[in-house]
Amino acid sequence: MKPLTRAEEDIMQHLWTLERGFVKDILAPMSEPKPAYNTVSTIVRILERKGFVSHKSYGKSHEYFPIVSKDEYRSFIIKKMLDGYFDSSFGKLTDFFKSDETLNTKTYQ
Repeated sequence: MKPLTRAEEDIMQHLWTLERGFVKDILAPMSEPKPAYNTVSTIVRILERKGFVSHKSYGKSHEYFPIVSKDEYRSFIIKKMLDGYFDSSFGKLTDFFKSDETLNTKTYQ
């Protein structure tokens, strides 16, 4: 598995929420300015090639659904961050959160 681009991750967030949908369904809840329909369609096809999404065909239409769960991707990203920034040490990660005053529980409640 490889990390997603920001645009790919945004599409996946919507698809994880929807659980399945056509490009128009993925596009509908996006905030303005919305990307073009063709842009979303292209990104979904890229996600399919990367193994994150699959589809069911209805004639020329495709209903997409995630095949990598949000939890699987979250675990992958956190492990990658832990390995890359904290020498694979959960203790170093928690020490970082404890020591950084901008990252406190009051900020994120």
